[in-house]
Amino acid sequence: MVKLGAHMSIAGGYYKAVDAAAELEMDVVQLFTKNNNQWAAKPITENEAKQFADSLATTGITNPLAHASYLINLASPKQELWEKSIDAMIIEWQRAELLGLDGVVMHPGAFVDSSEEQGLQRIAEAIDRIYEKVAPKKAWLLLENTAGQGSCLGWNMSQLEWLLQRSGSPKMVGVCLDTCHAHAAGYDFSTESGFKDWERDAKKHGILDAIRALHLNDSKKGCGSRVDRHEHIGLGTIGREGFVRVLNHRVLKQLPMYLETEKEDTEEGEPWDAVNLRVLRELAS
Repeated sequence: MVKLGAHMSIAGGYYKAVDAAAELEMDVVQLFTKNNNQWAAKPITENEAKQFADSLATTGITNPLAHASYLINLASPKQELWEKSIDAMIIEWQRAELLGLDGVVMHPGAFVDSSEEQGLQRIAEAIDRIYEKVAPKKAWLLLENTAGQGSCLGWNMSQLEWLLQRSGSPKMVGVCLDTCHAHAAGYDFSTESGFKDWERDAKKHGILDAIRALHLNDSKKGCGSRVDRHEHIGLGTIGREGFVRVLNHRVLKQLPMYLETEKEDTEEGEPWDAVNLRVLRELAS
């Protein structure tokens, strides 16, 4: 059975995300460990960490994962922002360790007005500094593939390979595969041939074996649009058949999978998370 869950709110406490996931019969959960639109963060107390651990034990929810702040840009050519991003990512990774999470997902970064080569080098240098400071024991840093919007890096397998060759498993750095982002970047998950193209590319560049988690999102925009817009499962340009391939892939089906779709209810008043989970479980079977 595939492990399915979603990104859930920590409003009221970290354990609230776990309890909310359990209410919708999820297997896994993703959360922010701080306000994702702010640099500052209050320290996590021992009681908060214990409540979170207790909730995981009580509910049976596994593979808790964090997503880092969207403000962080480890590819920035601006020294001040680059240093600030490094400091922020250190805190994000330390918080994931403190809560006993499987890892923390991070967008690699955008090179802005520099170049792809310079941006990748900045990310690699930043990861080295962050790893040395954190010295992680449990939580991995997971680089999320992007849609390639603007100057965002990590949209193709070769860029991710370059980064992993300079860090990778020795430094507890892996990959989180986002289906929407891969599709928008040009890997057509809506067709058998397109998905096979992605698989061949992922194998060729050593990415397939580096994936430790998935973000399951359909895409509002078409393949190759390079636009990151999530859609509910089966209602976007990937479609139901595309997710059948993902959910039944010999490697991917063994990994924890997290929804990042909109949280509003349907017209019938049912949470969209519940709808998306039901669709995914049907497709997985």
